[in-house]
Amino acid sequence: MDEWWTYRPSDFLMFSPSIYWRLFEALNRFGWPLALLAVTVVSVIWAARRRAQTKGAEETGSVRLAALLLAGCCLLVAWAYFWQRFTPIYSAAPVFAALFALKAAGWVLLAASPGVRWAPRSLRSEIGVWLAGWALIGHPLLALVFGRPLWQAEWFGLAPDPTVLGGLALLLMVDTTQLRTSRLIGRALWVVSLSWCAISSLSLWTLGERQGLVLLTLGLLALGAGTLRHR
Repeated sequence: MDEWWTYRPSDFLMFSPSIYWRLFEALNRFGWPLALLAVTVVSVIWAARRRAQTKGAEETGSVRLAALLLAGCCLLVAWAYFWQRFTPIYSAAPVFAALFALKAAGWVLLAASPGVRWAPRSLRSEIGVWLAGWALIGHPLLALVFGRPLWQAEWFGLAPDPTVLGGLALLLMVDTTQLRTSRLIGRALWVVSLSWCAISSLSLWTLGERQGLVLLTLGLLALGAGTLRHR
């Protein structure tokens, strides 16, 4: 331990890029219908949001459904990915599983908060819509862009990165400023989500995977959009 400064981040990873991406292949073969179901539910929620904005009504049921959907997705990621598949090859995986379980609890609390609603249409919320579309469709297609088969794609609701991006998208689309409790829950979800973007980007960069730059860029975009105010 006298030469601890000679260690590099790659020295703490116990797997190769090929093994890492095969984890997602195994995960997709286990739960691909769930990813399709998540896309369907998100489409219904998006339609409800558009209808509420068109009518100018404060429709909160679909907001709560979206938060509960993300809670379920975070629990699935914690169990099916981190606990069942990542733990055998990485000692820190149980910590990540606990992190996503904590996120799931945060989404449940946000769904139960009376001070949450869809935000009015603004640049911030429109960036959230774009980011949600990326999490559902764009992020999985990165597998083809970087030369991997589609079976190794990362899908919303199963893989951590697109699930976190979908959560950031929802945080941009909702208004949590009505009550102090909902504001605190929202801020906590922001911190945990952006922390994961940093952790995953560093891990991918250490593996030599340029895809980490995409996640980092999108996380910074969400952070920048989060500083904007809803009109």
